[in-house]
Amino acid sequence: MIEVRELSKHYGEVTAIEDVTFRVETGQILGFLGPNGAGKTTTMRIVTCYLPPSSGTAAIDGFDVLEESMEVRRRIGYLPELPPLYSDMTVDAYLGFVARIKGVPSAVLSSRIDETMEKTGVAHVRRSLIGHLSKGYRQRVGLAQALVHNPSVLILDEPTVGLDPKQIIEIREMIKSLRGEHTIVLSTHILPEVSMTCEKVVIIDKGRIVGEGSPESLTEQLKEGELLRARVAGPREDVLRLVRGIPGVLEVKEESGDETAAGEGVYVVTAAPGQDLRDPLAKAVVDGGYGLRELRSLDMTLEDIFLRLTSEAEGAQ
Repeated sequence: MIEVRELSKHYGEVTAIEDVTFRVETGQILGFLGPNGAGKTTTMRIVTCYLPPSSGTAAIDGFDVLEESMEVRRRIGYLPELPPLYSDMTVDAYLGFVARIKGVPSAVLSSRIDETMEKTGVAHVRRSLIGHLSKGYRQRVGLAQALVHNPSVLILDEPTVGLDPKQIIEIREMIKSLRGEHTIVLSTHILPEVSMTCEKVVIIDKGRIVGEGSPESLTEQLKEGELLRARVAGPREDVLRLVRGIPGVLEVKEESGDETAAGEGVYVVTAAPGQDLRDPLAKAVVDGGYGLRELRSLDMTLEDIFLRLTSEAEGAQ
């Protein structure tokens, strides 16, 4: 379990993070999401005992990162954005070196290394020099060094940066396979990583937490009403006037950048909460003499949530 309370870090007059608070339950995968420079890496470095906080506390399995840092280090595996690899060592020699540093007992050293290499898919390159491996395999070795002592908590900072699509999928599936065995924090600015991997999301922007919860709960908190997407053939101004006049319609926006046939428009309609406007909208369009080409409900995506929260945080400053 990870518990972070009112964590702040200042560099002179510059504030990297301020009053950051969140909790990750045992066995959970948390997506720590934010734009570049939002404070993700600073927070991860404090949680992993690389940096002291200016104020606030962080604890791993009940052990404080300042007061009991050695106990914390025993319980965490950390994969920074740039994996700490030695390119002139072979994979098995490197993992043996890391395992001994992390206090893996000699009696189980060999079996732990073998198990970790199998889990991360690097067993078949165990005798290869790390410097000769592709970036995807070097990332796997980085994950192996974080896992080799079987920590209860894994901190992964941008684990798929610079990988090709196939490598990203492989790393993503590997992280998902660790669910339940380890408490995992996945720090990233790549939205699909979070939506496809994590059960809970914490969004940070400009050093402050701006959203926390499951993607579903964040959607419910932010959704102003039900969304419909309608593709209608007819004069733009006439269609907008017609749809805006339907009782229960809060807002109508024309979608830009969509490839449509001549004379057609795509409109996103926000209905009042609890109102199903599909039938009234379809009837109004048809009765008005316009062509209804498409009508479907829209779900708010993680990208919508992220943009809404970070835009609101920017506007509040």
